[in-house]
Amino acid sequence: MDWPNHNDAWREWRRAVSGARMHHGWILAGKSGLGKRDFALAAARELVSETGVHQPAGDHPDILTLTHLPKDDKEQKKRDEGKEYQVKRNIAVGQIRDMQRRLNTRPTLGARRAIIIDPSDDMEPSASNALLKSLEEPPQGTFFILVAHRPSRLLPTIRSRCRLLRFPTLTDADLERLLSDQGSSASPSARAAAIKASDGSFGAALRFLEQDMGPLASLIGSLLDQGDAAFQARGDLSRAIGSRADRARIQSVLELAQSLVADRARNAVSSTQRGRLIEVHGELVSLAGQAPTYNFDNGLLAMEIGTLLSSVGAGSEHAHG
Repeated sequence: MDWPNHNDAWREWRRAVSGARMHHGWILAGKSGLGKRDFALAAARELVSETGVHQPAGDHPDILTLTHLPKDDKEQKKRDEGKEYQVKRNIAVGQIRDMQRRLNTRPTLGARRAIIIDPSDDMEPSASNALLKSLEEPPQGTFFILVAHRPSRLLPTIRSRCRLLRFPTLTDADLERLLSDQGSSASPSARAAAIKASDGSFGAALRFLEQDMGPLASLIGSLLDQGDAAFQARGDLSRAIGSRADRARIQSVLELAQSLVADRARNAVSSTQRGRLIEVHGELVSLAGQAPTYNFDNGLLAMEIGTLLSSVGAGSEHAHG
């Protein structure tokens, strides 16, 4: 896939690779849905490849990717069968230690090995501390590529030992082209709504189309504009989300709410209104971080989201009343 927002990152990466001394740790930073994982895999292949040494087309023995494991044995079986499966909430310390044991051996095909951790900001605290030891004393020829949607969640000591590559959001025109390239069958109006709500993230735009988030976007907009003095709109939001919504849908709802709040904050005329929108955005970000960790009742979570959103509309009513 051709990511138009990767050009600057590729230039910096290839300049570093061709330099006298390649830095051993890299953070690929940017919001989710910007192709950072694709970049990490392609960059790792360039890094470990050597002239005259055959490189396998599939899995590479000198590229190790750490990500969320299946939630349990049942989900592991689904993965083995090629079905959709649920994953654990964090990257565990055991995964880091298993990786470190592999570092005691030499790379298989050449002189270099790449470790990709995606998303690195989902490492549990003990995993982050374990990784720090490898970053402080990296084995010869080993390079770490940390994909981070929220790099501020990484330990400051990890950030200080890595070079940062930032990935910008995509333009509306880029998103339209990428959706067309993916063969999206959504109507032009649905694509336009998904692009507007995605806040520059292709992954978010795809999820909004797959989850049919148009009706939810309208409900969220109504809560932001009009509040919900009668509590009816919050009930509508809860029903639209669904009592049995899975984690992916909940995260999409939270992403959509954050995007629409951020858009209103950028365009707010009143400094008071802008301040309240910024506060609500921060609370939604916090809620999104908690949602995968805690077993929320979907109805209660929907009400909490609705209450945050309606507080903006209520404040607007007071400001104009």
